[in-house]
Amino acid sequence: MARIASYSRPMRADPESLLHDVFGFEHFRGVQEQVIDRVMAGRGTLAIMPTGAGKSLCYQLPAVALPGCCIVISPLIALMHDQLRSANALGIRAASLTSADADWRETQDRLVAGELDLLYVAPERASGEGFRALLERARICLFAIDEAHCVSEWGHDFRPDYRLLRPLLDTFPNVPRLALTATADRHTRSDILAQLGLPEDGLIVSGFDRPNIRYAVQPRDGIGRQLGDILAANPGPGIVYAPTRAATEQLAQTLSSGGRPVLPYHAGLAPEVRARNQAAFLASEDMVMVATVAFGMGIDKPDVRFVAHLDLPASIEAYYQETGRAGRDGLAADTLMLYGSEDIALRGRFIEESDAPDQRKRVERGKLDALLGLAETAGCRRQVLLSYFGDRCEPCGNCDTCAEPPRLFDGTIAAQKALSCIYRTGERFGQAYVVDVLLGVENERIVRSGHDRISTFGIGTEHDNRTWRAILRQLIALRLVGGDPPGHGGLSIATARRGLPRDQPVPMLRAPAAARARRRTGARAAAQSAVAEADRGLFQALRQKRLEIARAQNLPPYVIFHDKTLIELAAAKPSSRAEMADVPGVGEAKLDRYGPAFLAVIAEHA
Repeated sequence: MARIASYSRPMRADPESLLHDVFGFEHFRGVQEQVIDRVMAGRGTLAIMPTGAGKSLCYQLPAVALPGCCIVISPLIALMHDQLRSANALGIRAASLTSADADWRETQDRLVAGELDLLYVAPERASGEGFRALLERARICLFAIDEAHCVSEWGHDFRPDYRLLRPLLDTFPNVPRLALTATADRHTRSDILAQLGLPEDGLIVSGFDRPNIRYAVQPRDGIGRQLGDILAANPGPGIVYAPTRAATEQLAQTLSSGGRPVLPYHAGLAPEVRARNQAAFLASEDMVMVATVAFGMGIDKPDVRFVAHLDLPASIEAYYQETGRAGRDGLAADTLMLYGSEDIALRGRFIEESDAPDQRKRVERGKLDALLGLAETAGCRRQVLLSYFGDRCEPCGNCDTCAEPPRLFDGTIAAQKALSCIYRTGERFGQAYVVDVLLGVENERIVRSGHDRISTFGIGTEHDNRTWRAILRQLIALRLVGGDPPGHGGLSIATARRGLPRDQPVPMLRAPAAARARRRTGARAAAQSAVAEADRGLFQALRQKRLEIARAQNLPPYVIFHDKTLIELAAAKPSSRAEMADVPGVGEAKLDRYGPAFLAVIAEHA
């Protein structure tokens, strides 16, 4: 494996001074200092850091400290432009070269003239001969490969153009390489190191825990009510992931009738509509975006208060990435995943009927099993989630199963009855039909099929309809039951489990939660709840001033200051520029640009 030569360059200032003066912080967080030290020493690094842990600072600070320009390879134009706004607000000289940028000639001239600290490009451009020739005329201090899991076929967002970056990187062997991602299992990490020519000792893995996020998973049981709960508990911005374009449009229309601003986002919308909707979401402090997973890595909005999934995500990596878009500011955030037995059966059929080689199918089955383990666990969800990435935690107290532990029961007899009923009805009927037979429902279809006369008719009256649906869903997750091969929606018995011997018990099953109003305080007014009561009026006044400035400058409010910074300002009540400079999140450029306006608001409330 190629190793990148160590080297040293003269710095413009030491990292600690830049951390305070440019970014407004007194201390590094987590592994930031460890990553930056390696970069400054010219050593190749792969940093696995959770969303919200400050990955961008790990290349932005070296870009300011070292002479030359840092080339940031990023997968989406929207993500680049969002990060570009944030960098420019910090006083960092940054630009992008994308198909949406009309000033590309000026940007190239600035790069060659040494007038840029950061240049954002897409992998498609970065891997081209013309771009390589451009860089040979400039001074480059660092290559930062953002969302590096895209380089791996094992990753959940594989982008083939990422695998074409190695020739560019090898053209500049003395320029360090920093790869960053929030989600990479062991397969993916190994592939990233190999594909980008990074040393094996360059792997830095931070903890994966996002303690401010509350995880909840429920069977779909009235989407309108379930979504209504999480929207009511979270008046701030949120994302709802729907499975199809049609569902996205329909749900956005339905939710908008509640008075909340709601917009759809999916790949079928015209590019200008997608761009307009995304810009509106980034600028809003209460909007709900209903989207397919096309609304993905380009979202770097720190104040998203909730993320909801209406069906199973693609994998635990995808779930972690998508739920990680909530609470990037460190304040409380909610997540909710809804799913049904049909999701499990459909995902299993996709794997088995695909043309993928057997090895790939085995990996995909493992990923599905891990996801179902998260969905069906009776223990702490955070423990299951973190263990997938090789991380650990104590029971968190901040997930639904910790807050309300489910009731468990021995599922052996119930499984025997369910499997027998599926078999005796011919393995060609869906969940609702099988449950009706077990409950002894004499409807026209059952009578016409003669299933009111079979031995399993009415043998399941000890459980109600909701409980039998939960039992069948769990049997599908345990691979005792599957969907029929032609894909008509019927339940079938797994080939290897034709009958369940009495001496082979089923694991304990979960009883469904009682049909009652769920206790959910959610992340309601997360920022407001973090403010001392005496400071709340000032905090709201600071938010209003931020919104006025944002609209005047056509910027998302968080680019000016995060809510956490406004909370600190409301608590500290600085009366001078020097005092405001000591507030976390206030660097010199923002102090110059916005300090007088916010100091005036604070003075009015003194």
